[in-house]
Amino acid sequence: MPQAVERRPDTAAQTAPTEPTLAYETIPGDPATGWLLVCDHASNWIPERYAGLGLPPEELERHIAYDIGAEGVTRRLAARLGAPAVMSRFSRLLIDPNRGDDDPTLVMRLSDGAVVPGNARIDAVERNYRIRTFYDPYHRAVTAAIDAALAAGHPPAIVSIHSFTPFWRGVRRPWEIGILWDEDPRLAVPMIELLRADRSLTVGDNEPYSGRLKGDTMYRHATLRGLAHALIEYRQDLIADAEGQAHWAARTAAVLERLAGREGLHDIRPRASAQ
Repeated sequence: MPQAVERRPDTAAQTAPTEPTLAYETIPGDPATGWLLVCDHASNWIPERYAGLGLPPEELERHIAYDIGAEGVTRRLAARLGAPAVMSRFSRLLIDPNRGDDDPTLVMRLSDGAVVPGNARIDAVERNYRIRTFYDPYHRAVTAAIDAALAAGHPPAIVSIHSFTPFWRGVRRPWEIGILWDEDPRLAVPMIELLRADRSLTVGDNEPYSGRLKGDTMYRHATLRGLAHALIEYRQDLIADAEGQAHWAARTAAVLERLAGREGLHDIRPRASAQ
């Protein structure tokens, strides 16, 4: 099974990990902070044997391959908070860790108008190989980070870091940042309120996507375990470089620090739908 690696300096998301670190990277941190960061789409790396899944190199620099800027924000936010983090080290084109393993979009054959030749005729053997080699180890690493925090007596609030494209089908998206959530409002709602206090920001509430995707990372690791959580979507043009990543990491850290220790935030709660 791929092993976690020591924290390394900030690098481009496409940097290829070595063979023992195919699936994930962990950033050490103190569970007593009460936070755990996850980044499902940190990298656009695809193993050499897949030949870029038949796509030209420029396609692998697009959102279809990874969340531009998300890795840099995650590293900087983890450093500011002193919190642990888990990041994927493979492209979502290979297999998408933010999907349930029974989701038909787990391995995309067509993404944002781009046909993915290397996925077009994927069979059950190859699909299961990718699950075993990339998908499962990443999720085991997230589970291990949660278990370690619980064992230390600090149920974590989980923050998932993503990014979105400035335009969709030719229309400019108005949000600088969006907060996605499902059944549990403990973290997401006060985050939205604090961000909207800055009238210069347009803050999405379950925009530009819905946080109600059964089987995704937050559902699997937070909703089902009764942990507070929020998924943050940053607009990619705002975090495409180191300066933007540092700015938004600092801005996000300030919001989370204001919410740290909030009553009930670190309780383990039964699912609302099960009550």
